[in-house]
Parts: sequence; structure tokens; C-alpha cells
Amino acid sequence: MNTGSQNTLGTVLKIVAALAGLAGIGLALIALAAPVGVWLGLWDFRQGFSMLRSAQPYVMWITIGCAVATVLLLGLGKRAHLHNSGTLIKIAGAATIAAAIAWYIPNSYLPGSGAAIPPIHDISTDTVNPPAFVDVLPLRGTTSNPTVYGTGNAQMTPEVHAQRQREAYPDVVTQVFSEPADQVFARALAAVNTLGWDLVAQVPAEGRIEATDTTFWFRFKDDVVIRITESPEGTLLDARSTSRVGVSDVGKNAARLRAFFAAL
Repeated sequence: MNTGSQNTLGTVLKIVAALAGLAGIGLALIALAAPVGVWLGLWDFRQGFSMLRSAQPYVMWITIGCAVATVLLLGLGKRAHLHNSGTLIKIAGAATIAAAIAWYIPNSYLPGSGAAIPPIHDISTDTVNPPAFVDVLPLRGTTSNPTVYGTGNAQMTPEVHAQRQREAYPDVVTQVFSEPADQVFARALAAVNTLGWDLVAQVPAEGRIEATDTTFWFRFKDDVVIRITESPEGTLLDARSTSRVGVSDVGKNAARLRAFFAAL
């Protein structure tokens, strides 16, 4: 390759690296700004989601473009005799990672592929007689979703809500233990602490534990109530997790209860 061709290729590769850096890092900044603005009180979660939605049509293409730019720089940087090829490769590589982060943030809310998520946000192991919130109610204020099971979506009845839950999460059911209630209570309390939830109340006499879990990106506060009772079949543990805001929880409350059962 002659000197002129090398210079032309070098210029093109520099432009490619610059474009990849601007696109990838800029996209990541938008994705990170969406939840950070919520943390700082600059806007509410709806505006944050709107920002993510506006960027989503471009995320895949920008990520692929940045990855291609990195490969081109790796393959052609030496051929163009670029003295700063290492720096350009780092820029394109960082842009690829940044764009991937912009893809990951909104997708981290979603369940596994193929899962059908109903538009509900209140999940209980007992859909007939769900555990009731008591001490957590003052913390929810007056603008949170209602805590009467099955009333969070005006488009469906409590019966339809329960049916949708059973169809989507058939494994979220009452847990039965052979140990006495006080031991199960202690285990449940330990699981709450292990999961890092904020303990709101523990009432051994009633077999009731209440806690709040705060999601990472948008700092949503979801409330959990655990009810432990004795029966002829053994000690029964029912748990309920509900979101304070929003209609659909994209599977988060069911995932939270599964994590709790695993921690038990």
C-alpha cells in the first residue's frame, strides 16, 4: 500500500473511531441519564422511560456499528501504519461497551425471552385470601397503587387478575414447611435481611413480616408482606409483593418472591 492510500485509510479509520465513540458513548449517556434524573428528582420515572424508548430503535444498530468499527481498526490499523491505532481501538471498544450498556439497562427489566407477562403488579401466593399490608401502608402515601388485591388495573376484575397471575406464575404458591412457625418466621426474617430489603415490621405473634425492596435503576419501591400460619398440613408461608406505581411490573414481583423462596 502506497503512502497516499495509507493516509486515506488512516483518515477514514480515525473518522470511524470518532463516529463510533460519539454514537456509542452518547447513547450510553442517554440511557444512564434516564434513571439518574429520577434519582436526583429532575424528572419522574415516566420521563425516564420515555428517554429510554426514544433511544431504543437505534441501540442495536449502534452497538453493531461500534463492534464493526472495532474489528476494522483491529484489522486495518497496522496496515494504515497509524501511530495511535491502539488509542482508536480503545475508543471504539469503549463505545461498543457503552452502547451495550444502553441496550442492557431497559432490557434488565424484562423477563426471559418467550415469557408472557400479564399487565399486573400485585403478586400473592394466596390469591383468595392474600396477606394484608398493615405497617407499610403509611409509607405508600395517597398516590400509590391500591393494596386491595386485583384492583390495580381498571381493565380487569380481581378474578381475572388472579387467573392471569396463576397462568403466568404457576410456581408462586403457598410454601409448606415441617418446622414450627417460630423457626419458619426466623428463617423468613433472615431471608429478608439476606436479600437486602428494608424491614418495616416484624410481628411474631401474628406471623407477619413487612418489608420494602427498592429497585436499582429507577429506584421503584415495591412492598412485601409475609404471613406465617400453622395448619394440620404444616407451617404455611404466604407472601405478597406489590408495586407502588405502574400497571405492569414486567415480572419483577414474581421474580422477587422466587428469590425470597430460594433464600429460605
